[in-house]
Amino acid sequence: MADPPPYPGTGDDTGGDTGARSDRGSTTHAPRWVKLSGIVVVGLVLLFVILHLTGNSLGGPGSHAPREGGRR
Repeated sequence: MADPPPYPGTGDDTGGDTGARSDRGSTTHAPRWVKLSGIVVVGLVLLFVILHLTGNSLGGPGSHAPREGGRR
């Protein structure tokens, strides 16, 4: 079985790589609940915009009143 690669900084490695990478992004990530909340909020905003553009509504004053020219 092959030996695992040596860890940086142990003196066993022969490469010049120290393990530090400047091309990586931030090592801190948003918690899962923040991501999920953002997805839910974006979905609700899209739903509202789509309903508004199609002429539908989510309710409110006048939503149960008959339209002009419609049946009673």
